[in-house]
Amino acid sequence: MDDPAQLSEYGKILIILLIGTLLVCATIFLARLISPKKNNPIKSGTYECGEDPVGSSWVQFNPRFYVIALVFLLFDVELIFIFPWATVFGQSEYIAADGRWGWFTMIEMAMFIGILILGLVFVWKKGDLEWVKPNVSLPKVPVNIPQSAYSTLNNRTYQVRDYREPADVAMENTVAQEVTAAPKIAFRPRFKKTE
Repeated sequence: MDDPAQLSEYGKILIILLIGTLLVCATIFLARLISPKKNNPIKSGTYECGEDPVGSSWVQFNPRFYVIALVFLLFDVELIFIFPWATVFGQSEYIAADGRWGWFTMIEMAMFIGILILGLVFVWKKGDLEWVKPNVSLPKVPVNIPQSAYSTLNNRTYQVRDYREPADVAMENTVAQEVTAAPKIAFRPRFKKTE
Protein backbone atom coordinates (compact mmCIF):
# COMPACT_ATOMS: atom_id res chain seq x y z
CA MET A 1 0.00 0.00 0.00
CA ASP A 2 3.04 2.30 -0.28
CA ASP A 3 2.16 3.25 -3.86
CA PRO A 4 -0.57 5.93 -3.81
CA ALA A 5 -1.21 5.43 -7.55
CA GLN A 6 -2.66 1.96 -6.97
CA LEU A 7 -5.06 3.32 -4.38
CA SER A 8 -6.19 6.00 -6.80
CA GLU A 9 -6.84 3.38 -9.51
CA TYR A 10 -9.19 1.54 -7.15
CA GLY A 11 -10.72 4.91 -6.30
CA LYS A 12 -11.45 5.50 -9.98
CA ILE A 13 -13.22 2.14 -10.20
CA LEU A 14 -15.24 3.00 -7.09
CA ILE A 15 -16.25 6.36 -8.59
CA ILE A 16 -17.35 4.68 -11.84
CA LEU A 17 -19.45 2.16 -9.88
CA LEU A 18 -21.06 4.91 -7.80
CA ILE A 19 -21.88 7.03 -10.88
CA GLY A 20 -23.31 3.99 -12.69
CA THR A 21 -25.50 3.11 -9.69
CA LEU A 22 -26.63 6.72 -9.37
CA LEU A 23 -27.57 6.93 -13.07
CA VAL A 24 -29.58 3.69 -12.92
CA CYS A 25 -31.44 4.79 -9.77
CA ALA A 26 -32.12 8.25 -11.24
CA THR A 27 -33.51 6.73 -14.44
CA ILE A 28 -35.84 4.41 -12.54
CA PHE A 29 -36.99 7.27 -10.29
CA LEU A 30 -37.69 9.59 -13.26
CA ALA A 31 -39.61 6.86 -15.08
CA ARG A 32 -41.82 6.35 -12.01
CA LEU A 33 -42.27 10.10 -11.57
CA ILE A 34 -43.11 10.97 -15.20
CA SER A 35 -45.08 7.89 -16.32
CA PRO A 36 -48.90 8.12 -16.50
CA LYS A 37 -50.80 6.25 -13.80
CA LYS A 38 -54.11 5.50 -15.57
CA ASN A 39 -54.63 1.76 -15.18
CA ASN A 40 -57.28 -0.12 -17.13
CA PRO A 41 -57.91 -3.83 -17.84
CA ILE A 42 -56.28 -3.66 -21.26
CA LYS A 43 -53.13 -2.06 -19.86
CA SER A 44 -52.94 -4.57 -17.03
CA GLY A 45 -53.42 -7.54 -19.39
CA THR A 46 -50.68 -9.81 -20.64
CA TYR A 47 -48.93 -8.49 -23.74
CA GLU A 48 -48.75 -11.11 -26.48
CA CYS A 49 -47.46 -9.22 -29.52
CA GLY A 50 -50.76 -7.41 -30.02
CA GLU A 51 -52.84 -10.60 -29.76
CA ASP A 52 -55.49 -11.18 -27.13
CA PRO A 53 -54.22 -13.83 -24.72
CA VAL A 54 -56.57 -16.80 -25.12
CA GLY A 55 -56.41 -20.10 -23.31
CA SER A 56 -54.22 -21.38 -20.55
CA SER A 57 -50.56 -20.53 -20.19
CA TRP A 58 -49.88 -24.08 -18.99
CA VAL A 59 -48.63 -25.62 -22.22
CA GLN A 60 -46.02 -28.28 -22.71
CA PHE A 61 -42.68 -26.86 -23.79
CA ASN A 62 -39.64 -28.99 -24.41
CA PRO A 63 -36.91 -28.07 -21.87
CA ARG A 64 -34.14 -29.15 -24.26
CA PHE A 65 -34.22 -25.71 -25.83
CA TYR A 66 -33.22 -24.28 -22.45
CA VAL A 67 -30.55 -26.92 -21.92
CA ILE A 68 -28.94 -26.21 -25.28
CA ALA A 69 -29.05 -22.47 -24.59
CA LEU A 70 -27.44 -22.99 -21.17
CA VAL A 71 -24.71 -25.24 -22.59
CA PHE A 72 -23.94 -22.62 -25.23
CA LEU A 73 -23.84 -19.90 -22.58
CA LEU A 74 -21.56 -22.02 -20.39
CA PHE A 75 -19.00 -22.57 -23.14
CA ASP A 76 -19.30 -18.96 -24.26
CA VAL A 77 -18.51 -17.71 -20.73
CA GLU A 78 -15.69 -20.19 -20.32
CA LEU A 79 -14.15 -18.88 -23.52
CA ILE A 80 -13.86 -15.48 -21.83
CA PHE A 81 -11.36 -17.01 -19.39
CA ILE A 82 -9.11 -18.14 -22.22
CA PHE A 83 -8.44 -14.62 -23.53
CA PRO A 84 -6.65 -13.29 -20.39
CA TRP A 85 -4.67 -16.51 -20.20
CA ALA A 86 -3.54 -16.11 -23.82
CA THR A 87 -2.59 -12.49 -23.17
CA VAL A 88 -0.45 -13.34 -20.15
CA PHE A 89 0.97 -16.49 -21.72
CA GLY A 90 2.11 -14.53 -24.78
CA GLN A 91 4.35 -12.16 -22.78
CA SER A 92 7.93 -13.15 -23.28
CA GLU A 93 9.14 -11.38 -20.11
CA TYR A 94 7.45 -13.94 -17.86
CA ILE A 95 8.77 -16.88 -19.83
CA ALA A 96 12.28 -15.38 -19.88
CA ALA A 97 12.20 -14.83 -16.10
CA ASP A 98 11.35 -18.45 -15.33
CA GLY A 99 11.23 -21.22 -17.91
CA ARG A 100 8.73 -23.20 -15.86
CA TRP A 101 6.13 -20.43 -16.30
CA GLY A 102 5.31 -21.50 -19.85
CA TRP A 103 4.88 -25.16 -18.92
CA PHE A 104 2.78 -24.28 -15.86
CA THR A 105 0.37 -22.12 -17.86
CA MET A 106 0.18 -24.69 -20.67
CA ILE A 107 -0.69 -27.53 -18.25
CA GLU A 108 -3.17 -25.30 -16.43
CA MET A 109 -5.04 -24.45 -19.65
CA ALA A 110 -4.93 -28.09 -20.82
CA MET A 111 -6.64 -29.12 -17.57
CA PHE A 112 -9.22 -26.34 -17.95
CA ILE A 113 -10.07 -27.25 -21.56
CA GLY A 114 -10.04 -30.96 -20.64
CA ILE A 115 -12.69 -30.39 -17.96
CA LEU A 116 -14.78 -28.47 -20.50
CA ILE A 117 -14.43 -31.26 -23.06
CA LEU A 118 -15.44 -33.85 -20.44
CA GLY A 119 -18.55 -31.79 -19.67
CA LEU A 120 -19.40 -31.54 -23.37
CA VAL A 121 -18.95 -35.30 -23.84
CA PHE A 122 -21.16 -35.96 -20.78
CA VAL A 123 -23.95 -33.72 -22.12
CA TRP A 124 -23.59 -35.25 -25.58
CA LYS A 125 -23.73 -38.86 -24.30
CA LYS A 126 -26.70 -38.01 -22.09
CA GLY A 127 -28.55 -36.94 -25.24
CA ASP A 128 -29.32 -33.37 -24.21
CA LEU A 129 -27.91 -31.96 -27.44
CA GLU A 130 -30.23 -34.04 -29.62
CA TRP A 131 -33.35 -32.43 -31.02
CA VAL A 132 -36.62 -34.20 -30.45
CA LYS A 133 -37.21 -36.23 -33.56
CA PRO A 134 -40.80 -37.10 -34.42
CA ASN A 135 -41.74 -40.74 -34.32
CA VAL A 136 -43.36 -41.31 -37.70
CA SER A 137 -46.00 -44.03 -37.67
CA LEU A 138 -49.21 -44.68 -39.52
CA PRO A 139 -52.28 -44.11 -37.38
CA LYS A 140 -54.24 -47.21 -36.52
CA VAL A 141 -57.86 -46.76 -35.54
CA PRO A 142 -59.65 -49.77 -34.06
CA VAL A 143 -62.91 -50.09 -36.05
CA ASN A 144 -65.36 -52.95 -36.46
CA ILE A 145 -65.39 -52.75 -40.27
CA PRO A 146 -63.89 -55.88 -41.84
CA GLN A 147 -60.96 -55.51 -44.23
CA SER A 148 -63.01 -57.23 -46.97
CA ALA A 149 -65.37 -54.22 -47.07
CA TYR A 150 -62.46 -51.93 -47.85
CA SER A 151 -61.13 -54.25 -50.54
CA THR A 152 -64.62 -54.46 -52.11
CA LEU A 153 -64.87 -50.66 -52.31
CA ASN A 154 -61.37 -50.33 -53.70
CA ASN A 155 -61.81 -53.04 -56.34
CA ARG A 156 -65.22 -51.90 -57.62
CA THR A 157 -65.31 -49.98 -60.91
CA TYR A 158 -67.14 -46.69 -60.84
CA GLN A 159 -68.68 -44.74 -63.69
CA VAL A 160 -66.77 -41.52 -64.23
CA ARG A 161 -68.36 -38.50 -65.89
CA ASP A 162 -66.52 -36.64 -68.56
CA TYR A 163 -64.99 -33.57 -67.02
CA ARG A 164 -65.01 -31.71 -70.34
CA GLU A 165 -68.58 -30.43 -70.32
CA PRO A 166 -69.60 -28.11 -73.17
CA ALA A 167 -69.19 -24.43 -72.27
CA ASP A 168 -72.78 -23.38 -73.05
CA VAL A 169 -74.23 -26.12 -70.78
CA ALA A 170 -71.93 -25.04 -67.95
CA MET A 171 -73.01 -21.39 -68.35
CA GLU A 172 -76.71 -22.36 -68.28
CA ASN A 173 -76.17 -24.30 -65.06
CA THR A 174 -74.44 -21.36 -63.33
CA VAL A 175 -77.11 -18.86 -64.47
CA ALA A 176 -79.88 -21.17 -63.23
CA GLN A 177 -78.15 -21.51 -59.86
CA GLU A 178 -77.78 -17.74 -59.52
CA VAL A 179 -81.48 -17.14 -60.21
CA THR A 180 -82.76 -19.82 -57.83
CA ALA A 181 -80.50 -19.06 -54.84
CA ALA A 182 -80.85 -15.65 -53.23
CA PRO A 183 -77.53 -14.39 -51.95
CA LYS A 184 -77.14 -14.46 -48.18
CA ILE A 185 -74.57 -12.55 -46.24
CA ALA A 186 -72.39 -15.22 -44.70
CA PHE A 187 -69.97 -12.98 -42.88
CA ARG A 188 -70.64 -9.89 -40.85
CA PRO A 189 -67.56 -8.20 -39.44
CA ARG A 190 -67.53 -7.37 -35.76
CA PHE A 191 -65.23 -4.61 -34.60
CA LYS A 192 -63.92 -4.16 -31.11
CA LYS A 193 -64.55 -0.78 -29.60
CA THR A 194 -61.50 0.79 -28.03
CA GLU A 195 -61.93 2.10 -24.55
